[in-house]
Amino acid sequence: MLANSLIELDRAHLVHPVSSYRGHEALGVRVLKSAKGATVTEASGRQLIDGFAGLWCVNAGYGHDSIVEAAARQMRELPYATAYFDLGSEPAIRLASELAERAPGDLNHVFFTLGGSDAVDSTIRFVRYYWNARGEPKRDQFISIEQGYHGSSVVGAGLTALPAFHAGFGIPFEWQHKIPSPYPYRNPVGEDGNTIIAASLAALKAKIEEIGPERVAAFYAEPIQGSGGVIVPPKGWIKAIRELCREYGILFIADEVITGFGRTGPLFACADEDIVPDFMTTAKGLTSGYVPMGAVFMADHVYDVIADGAGAAAVGHGYTYSAHPVSAAVALEVLKLYEDGLLDNGIKAGARLMTGLASLRDHPLVGDVRGRGMLAAIELVVDKTKKTPLPASAMPARRVFDRAWDNGLIIRAFANGVLGYAPPLCCTDGDVDAIIERTRLTLDQTLDDPDVRQVLA
Repeated sequence: MLANSLIELDRAHLVHPVSSYRGHEALGVRVLKSAKGATVTEASGRQLIDGFAGLWCVNAGYGHDSIVEAAARQMRELPYATAYFDLGSEPAIRLASELAERAPGDLNHVFFTLGGSDAVDSTIRFVRYYWNARGEPKRDQFISIEQGYHGSSVVGAGLTALPAFHAGFGIPFEWQHKIPSPYPYRNPVGEDGNTIIAASLAALKAKIEEIGPERVAAFYAEPIQGSGGVIVPPKGWIKAIRELCREYGILFIADEVITGFGRTGPLFACADEDIVPDFMTTAKGLTSGYVPMGAVFMADHVYDVIADGAGAAAVGHGYTYSAHPVSAAVALEVLKLYEDGLLDNGIKAGARLMTGLASLRDHPLVGDVRGRGMLAAIELVVDKTKKTPLPASAMPARRVFDRAWDNGLIIRAFANGVLGYAPPLCCTDGDVDAIIERTRLTLDQTLDDPDVRQVLA
């Protein structure tokens, strides 16, 4: 009865993110009640393996008492402290220091936000301020990548290049430009890494020249494109792009909201790629999703230009909950857990995950398996030679997700037939093996879908 009551209350009042409002009303909510490790329990008591860590974020896994205790301790001592008026709290100050110490290169300055979207939004403001302070106000054009995701704020969603985030919203803006995704599986130039890198460099150079080098302010890239389908660029791609931006004097922003904090192996994917961006955005794994928090890392030279440009005046950007002490206390504990074994376990579990997913390549519907660490995808097709996607009539995003759910597995099912995986770093061998077994069952059931069978016939 309680579950039914919650379903009706949800249907009547709760607006869900990125959903069909009428569709959700018809389907009703699935209520989650509790979670531990990599397992979540719905209201009925049925357990599922969370193969997506909530929304790419519960990197440490569920149910760590030490994280709960860190939050409770901070709430009792100092539940809130503003970072305005030159005030601060010990957890936020220590967290900024700990993060700067671990960040690539000279990313020594940290601005805290509530999450990834406002972290990206903050970089847009900082970039504009930077160029104004440099006396180059005409640098007001921004470039990102097709199939990229950079949040759901008004301007961040314009940098995002996914149709659902644009339709009906009047974005992107005319100052937001795109170049093609590297997307090895479906790249017009083929799957050779060096050829893809050369094509991307040519596309970026052409876009810069088209806009005018003196007009381009910044370029945004995810080390791995998450919501676009877990698209993994060739090794060396992001480094080559970063160097081209440097040649043109364009600020380079690495969006590590998804890839940060062990998701791909190291604490930050930029370190694995041997690059130092001018800005780096993070969130999600920063607090393992236990409380909201994001962070913008800023290189010394960027910070100095902004600080010197402002002089005695305030830099007019901030949020009520910037550097929230409870979030910072949680993040410090989560960082400790990562370095006390979770990162190592994630590397081990990630290798097992990739091996297991690769074993599914022989399935009639599996066209591509890709990923790095605990971030992976399977792309489904009905013709492996032609790479023909599943038909829209098969409703991959809805039906595949539902099948996996019924099989005791939570994954991300995209409308184009890509299945996304981002399990917690705490996964045991048994957890990973269950993900693979339940995925194979889901694939077999999808193969029997009448709309899929009709195309295969």
